[in-house]
Amino acid sequence: MQTVHPLREVLHNEVHARPYEQLSGPLALTHVGWVDAESMAVRRHLNALLHRRHLPQIADDSNHFSADLGGLHLRWEKHTEFHTTTFWRSAASMHDPSRVGFDAATLPDLPRDWLQQMPGQWLVGLHVLVLRRCDMAGAGAQADSDVPELVRRTLEDSSLVSGLVMDDQVTIYTDFRLHGDGFGRWIMLVDEQLTPRRLGRAVQRALEVETYRMAALLGLPAAREVGVSLASAERELAEVADQIRFAQKQQEPELLRRLTHLAAQVEGLYARTHSRFSASAAYFELLQRRIHELREERIHGLQTLGEFVDRRLMPAMQTCAWAARRQQALSERISRTSNLLRTRVEIEQQQSSQALLDAMNRRQEAQLLLQSAVEGLSVAAITYYGAGLIGYLAKGLKGAGVPVSPDVVVAIAVPVIALAVWRGVQRMHHAIMAKVH
Repeated sequence: MQTVHPLREVLHNEVHARPYEQLSGPLALTHVGWVDAESMAVRRHLNALLHRRHLPQIADDSNHFSADLGGLHLRWEKHTEFHTTTFWRSAASMHDPSRVGFDAATLPDLPRDWLQQMPGQWLVGLHVLVLRRCDMAGAGAQADSDVPELVRRTLEDSSLVSGLVMDDQVTIYTDFRLHGDGFGRWIMLVDEQLTPRRLGRAVQRALEVETYRMAALLGLPAAREVGVSLASAERELAEVADQIRFAQKQQEPELLRRLTHLAAQVEGLYARTHSRFSASAAYFELLQRRIHELREERIHGLQTLGEFVDRRLMPAMQTCAWAARRQQALSERISRTSNLLRTRVEIEQQQSSQALLDAMNRRQEAQLLLQSAVEGLSVAAITYYGAGLIGYLAKGLKGAGVPVSPDVVVAIAVPVIALAVWRGVQRMHHAIMAKVH
C-alpha cells in the first residue's frame, strides 16, 4: 500500500478554506481587524465569548470560524500577520429607509467589553450597510446614475467613491474616511435577484478591499523613516568615496572603518524593513485583484474604486517600492566602494611585499658575497694551520736524521692543502644547496 503524505488532506482542503458566507439583505455589518496579536491569545479570547453563549470552541489549528450568536452572526479569520472579526445582523428597520443610518439602532449590537479586551492593536474598522435597491426606490432614491439621499447624508461628498459591480447587480458607495466612531463606512445597494452566495462574495471582497488597503499602508511609515536614514547614509558614502581619491596610506584604515560601519547601518535597515515592504507589495497586489474581481463599472460623475486606489494608494506603494530599491542600490554602492578601497589597499600591500622581496634578495646576495669571502678566509686559515702542522712534522723528521728540508716540505704542502680544503668546502656547499632546493 502506498504511503500517504501527512499533509495530503490539509493541502486538499486548503481550496475550501475561508468559504464565502451566504447573505441576504438588508444587513448591517461591522468589520474589525487587529495586528500584532498572538494566535493562541486570540483564540482564547474568542472562545471566552463563545463559552458565554454556550457555543462550540475554536480548534487550535483552525484559521476560520463562523457562528450564530443568537441573531448576531460572527465570522473570524486568521491571516499571516493579522486577524479579522466580522459581525452582522439582519435589521427589520431597514425596510423603512427613513430610519436607515450608521447609528446604534441599525448597526450590530457588539460585545463592547469583549472587543476592548481583544489582544493586539486595532487597525481596521468598517461599518457596511447592505440595502435592497427596491427598498431605496420606495424611499425616493434616484436612478443609478444619481447619488441616493442616504449616501449624501451619511458619507463625505468631496471624497465619494462609487461603482457598479458584480455585473451591475451591486452598487457600492464609500468615502474612505474615518467618522466620529473611528470606523469607515460602506453602502451596498443590491438587486433582489442577487443570490445569497453572490452577495456573500461581494461583501467579502468589499471587506477585503478595506483590510488589504490598510495592511498595504503599514509599509509607508517605514518607507518614510528609511528615506531619512538613507539620505544621511548616501551623503556619507559620497564623502567617503571622494576622500578615497586623495587619501594617504595612513588614512585608509579609517575610511575602511567608516565604510564598514555604513554597510552595517544599511544592512540593519534592510533587515528591519525588507519583510514589511514585501508584505505591503503583496497586500497591494491582493487589493488590486479584489477590485478586479468586482468587475467594476463607472457611475457617471463619480470616481471608481480602482481610480481611487490608483490615484491615492499607488504613490504610497511606489514610495515603499522606491525605498526598497534605494536600500538595495545603496548597499550595492557601498559594496563597490569597499571593494575599490580594498583593491587599492591590496595593490599597496603587493607593492610593499614586492619591495620587501627585493630587499630580501639584495640582502641574500650580500650574504652570498660575504659567505664567499668567509669561505676564502676559511680556506686560507685551514691551509695555514695545516702547513704549520706539516712544518712541525718535517722538522721532527729532520731532527731524527731524515734528510728533508722543512721549508721545501711546507712549500710543497701549501697548494695541496689549499686545493683539498677548497674542494671540500665546495662539495659541502653543493650538498647543502641540493637539500634546500
